[in-house]
Amino acid sequence: MIEVQHVSVDFKMANDKIQSLKDYSVALLTHRLRTQSFRALNDISFSVRRGEVLGLIGHNGAGKSTLLKVISGILKPSEGTVRLGGPVVPMLELGSGFDMDLNGRENIFLNGAILGYSETFLREKYPEIVTYSGLEQFMAMPLRNYSSGMLARLAFSIASVVDPEILIVDEILAVGDEEFQHKSKQRMMELMSGGTTVLFVSHSIPQIREMCHRVLWLDHGSVRMLGDAKEVCDQYVRR
Repeated sequence: MIEVQHVSVDFKMANDKIQSLKDYSVALLTHRLRTQSFRALNDISFSVRRGEVLGLIGHNGAGKSTLLKVISGILKPSEGTVRLGGPVVPMLELGSGFDMDLNGRENIFLNGAILGYSETFLREKYPEIVTYSGLEQFMAMPLRNYSSGMLARLAFSIASVVDPEILIVDEILAVGDEEFQHKSKQRMMELMSGGTTVLFVSHSIPQIREMCHRVLWLDHGSVRMLGDAKEVCDQYVRR
């Protein structure tokens, strides 16, 4: 369960052109730094029931990533509250929680620890994670040599090794080859049927229609529409 009540997020932006960290520090210490407030999210309210899949759509800059970071606990809202009915497993930016200088095996333990998995659990699940990812022959390779599709495979395989109560997925199913996208969709369907609450972001409207019960349409930081997936997607396409 996810419950978001009257959430707003404000960012402070410098009015003056800052050329370097030194210029910023001098302006800040001498109280000459002029800023203005930018509202990234404005009075957002919605709830997601246990086992429901809510799609999140909107143009670039609409506030989708900011909202996901607030729900994940990465950002604190300027106003409003977020209530969660269990632990959150976020799959946001590709490579977040990874060290590109470490190899695949090391990153499974690193990323798994960040997600709250114990070392004992990860050792037990390691063969399953590697097999699901299809990256067996690349485990000794540093992640800086991985493609974006390989990173997506590894991230999804680690995050979905358990049945999380709340799963946040940001565009990750759009990356990788067609076979792995199919596997990811199947795993998502398994999680959904098992009662996992999913917040799903994608620029693929057909994918949103197929996988989501309801859709939230964000427009310039505000809720434009919230309702049945087909109805909202139809309105979004016709905009």
